Parts: sequence; structure tokens; C-alpha cells
Amino acid sequence: DNSGNASSQPLVIGGTMYVTSHTHTLAVDALTGRQKWKVAVDLPADVAGYLCCGIQTRGMAALDGVLYRTTVDAHVLAISMADGKVLWKQKAADYKEGYSMTHAPLIAGGVLITGISGGEYGTRGFLDAWDLKTGEKKWHRWTTAAPGEKGGDTWKPDAYKTGGGPTWLTGSYDPELDLVYWGVGNGGPWNAASRGGDSLYINSVLALRPSTGEIVWHYQFSPGDPYDYDGVNELVQAELPIGGKPTKVLMQANRNGFFYVIDRTNGKLLSANQFARKVNWASGIDLASGRPIDTPMTTMVRKTEEMKDFVEVWPSAFGGKNWMPMSYDPGRKLVFMNSIDVGMKVKYVKQERPGGPNWYLGLELGGFVGPDDGNRGALTAWDPATGKPVWRVLNKSPFWSGVLSTAGGVVFTGSQTGQFIAFDARNGNKLWSFQTGSGISGLPIAWEQGGRQYVTVLSGASTVYGALAGDPDLANVPAGGSVWTFALPAAK
Repeated sequence: DNSGNASSQPLVIGGTMYVTSHTHTLAVDALTGRQKWKVAVDLPADVAGYLCCGIQTRGMAALDGVLYRTTVDAHVLAISMADGKVLWKQKAADYKEGYSMTHAPLIAGGVLITGISGGEYGTRGFLDAWDLKTGEKKWHRWTTAAPGEKGGDTWKPDAYKTGGGPTWLTGSYDPELDLVYWGVGNGGPWNAASRGGDSLYINSVLALRPSTGEIVWHYQFSPGDPYDYDGVNELVQAELPIGGKPTKVLMQANRNGFFYVIDRTNGKLLSANQFARKVNWASGIDLASGRPIDTPMTTMVRKTEEMKDFVEVWPSAFGGKNWMPMSYDPGRKLVFMNSIDVGMKVKYVKQERPGGPNWYLGLELGGFVGPDDGNRGALTAWDPATGKPVWRVLNKSPFWSGVLSTAGGVVFTGSQTGQFIAFDARNGNKLWSFQTGSGISGLPIAWEQGGRQYVTVLSGASTVYGALAGDPDLANVPAGGSVWTFALPAAK
């Protein structure tokens, strides 16, 4: 499939590898790569014209012989693992209203949970739960608070109806607490003064009961968010020693440049430390209130709907880290993540919502700015207990791939120029690399069969960063759409 984007995570189940592209679902023999079946996704001919932020799909959920996936025209599918046949199909939203789906669903508490994309188009975000067997909708939870609801008074009148709050990355589930954690994205428009207030629940983590969709607690990373600092990044669960006792935590490297550690039983903020190399929108996060400490620039931006001049904001809308998932090594108690160091120039303007597939941002984007040393990204080893980096490997173009770390102390990730690379977890030394022929924006996986270890990654170059950032190093990367599997040498 040469559609170009391969931001996906393959699944290996019973010797078969299942892979999604936005146009197909396919199964291949995990050891040989021989195709078992390939089934096209039934998409409207005009769907590409309605998508805001790249054509992609980020993988599937699986249980009891059934695969579950979403489609870019905002449908949810249940697919037979045996032959790829569609068992049920449900429409979550109308793609012509700016809605789409690009994430893998989550199975939790006996239901299938899905989110939605489209926050740049002035849509209203939500989460849905579906019956695994029949596809019947179990509940629907809006992510912008309406009048009369908790948080409803954090919006200007009616702004919640087009307030964004997309849920475009997959959440995580703690079966012991029976809580699903799901990140919520930016407000619509980005112009905070036109929305007013904190705009709950944009840029938050919601802790939900999977059976009912009830919000048990929430924490808002970037109240009011003028800068597109989506709070959707993966929410990684860990046990960390906090104040001398093992604590169930949730960790997120947020787009806003701060790394958050939250008590996942109750939503209490435990720490928030700057991981992006340059941050100028806030001077820190107040642990007592959980709120950012705004710099004078942000104080001005929050109350100014129309501006005469551009301001330069760090990090940019790409974030100090974007969607590409970090990994956590529970033995070393370290996180490994691909971070970004890019600023942006913005000027806020009044804008009526245009409707349809048109950006509703309420600002002019004056371009992106690279750092003085020319390194727009880094692979960072981060200690979540101390809130400090252990090492960084700087890169000219940020890596846009997920990170995989193994118990053996190897950290795998990929570059936008096609290298699949292994690093030493202790010090960041490069151990190995392989050129896949197209940019890597997928999630590497490790698996084992017949006593041998394998690592698989997808290669395919199309990213929103590559399209918008004006990065000279990415001008000539060929499109792709291939699966690469590597093996450790066979035991003698």
C-alpha cells in the first residue's frame, strides 16, 4: 500500500500479523510475510477532501477471534480474524461535518471504546462505547461541558457546541481500579479569548467508568489552551516510589512541554517538570493548584481575541512531544520518548466558524522556527521520579515514530528519513541501524515465536510534520507502505 502513511501498530496473534492501512485490513504469516487475506475498507470517494490532519490509521484492538478498527470516514468495524469479513459496522459521526477516526479502539470493562478526530474544524468531541458482539452503542460522552453540567460555566455561551475536545488517540485501562484514562485534545478555535475560560474538558485526562462513561475524575493540563497543546498523548501506567511508597501513577509527556505524573486513583498531580528544551508559554506548573504559571505573553494571549503582531511561542503546535508513543522500562524505571524542539509564530484573529472541511483556528500561523543549534528533536531518556533527563540523543529532524524498549536494555525507534535504529538504554549509544527506504512513523513491536525474538516496524513517510514544518531534510523522502521484520540470530 503506497498511500504513504504507516503510523500504525501491527498485532501478532497466534503466528499471524494483522496490519491496518487507511484503505485495507490485512493478515500475513508473521514469520514469512506471506499474505493470508487483505480486505478493502469501504470508503467514500471524496473522504480525503474532508480530512484535517493526515490520512492514517493507528492500529486495532483484538479479542476472541475478532479485530476492531476505526476508519477515516468515522465508522467502527468488527472484523473476523479468520478471513477479514466485516461482522458489524457502525457510524460514529458524519465525515462531512469534519469528523474522522484515526486511532485504535480500546477494549475495557467488556465494551469497545472509541474516540474521534476533527478538533481543527470546530467539531464537538466525544467518546463512544459499543457492544463487542453486536455493535450496539452502549453510551456516548461529550468532551465539552454543556450549561448545567459540571464545567459548563467554563465556556462563553454556546462555544461548547463547536468547542473541539477531540479524542484522537487511544486511552489506557486499569482493570484493578476499573478506570479508563483518555486524553482530550485542543479547543475549537485555538483562539482562547473567543471561547473564554478554561473550556472544560479540552486538554484534559478523563478517568471514566467503562461500563457507563461516567467521569470519575479529570485533570486539565492546559486550561483554556491557546496553542493547540492537545492533551491526547498516551497515558502510561506505572508504579513509582513517591514519598517512599509505591504509587499507582499515570504519566504523560504533554504537548505543552511538561512531563506530568498523576496519582491515577484520584487525579492528584504529583509532579510536572519541563522536558522540552525550550518553553516560553509558562514558567512552570503550580503543584498546589495543578495550573500552569503563565508568562506575560500567555496572560496577554488569553484575553486578546484580535492581535496586531505575531508572538513566538515555544513549543509550537507540534508540541514538545506529539502523538508518537513513549515507552516505559519498569526495571530501569525510565521513560524513553521522542521529543520536539520547534517554535511557532502566531497572531490571533476573529473568525466565524466556516463549517465543512475548513480550518477553524482563529489565528494566522506565521510559520515554524527551529532552535539555534539546528536540532529539531531528540530521543530522550527521562526519569519520571526525579523529573530530569538521564540522556538525550539530539536529531536534526524529530523522530516521528513510537519507541520500543526491551528488558535486554535496547531502545528501538525510527527516523523520518527511514532509519530503524537501536540504542543502548543505559547511555543512548547507537547500537545498530537499517534503512527502510521510507520515513518511519509507526510503532515498533517485539514478539517471540519458536524461542526466537523478532522486532517489526512499518515504514511509510507521510506525516503532518513533514507536510507543514518546512523541514529541509524531509524534502525528498519517498512514500512507502511496507512491513519490516528483524530477528535476533537463531540460538546455536
